[in-house]
Amino acid sequence: MVTKPKNEIVVCKAEELPNGKRKIVAIKNMSIVVVNVEGKLQAFNSTCPHQGAPLEFGSISGVMEASDPQQYKYGCHDKFVKCPLHGWAFDMDTGKSLFSDKVKIKTFSVREEEGYILLSAKGKQEDVVISDVQHACE
Repeated sequence: MVTKPKNEIVVCKAEELPNGKRKIVAIKNMSIVVVNVEGKLQAFNSTCPHQGAPLEFGSISGVMEASDPQQYKYGCHDKFVKCPLHGWAFDMDTGKSLFSDKVKIKTFSVREEEGYILLSAKGKQEDVVISDVQHACE
């Protein structure tokens, strides 16, 4: 078993979070989404600040960026999670919203070490509940 710093939670074995899969880490009154996006681990608060929709069911994608007048190109591939209710998009690295600088989600550091996924979050390992996110189309 990996030796972890005090404020880290063992989420799962790395092999249990393959590309495209998500886990929910519930710590007391907070839920955190941990996702593997093409080998890059991301972690963020599971609640959209707009109307409280569960971001674990949101799509992960890039955005259309303006390049020239009336022309757009797809960019920032798989950098944003979009709220499943109203489509609000949040940068998974910074938590910032595309719609307003005043709105953001909390992001968390997450890493792989010695075959385990470790999440930087306050809480005791024994108080944590970890579950898979099941999408309706799976």
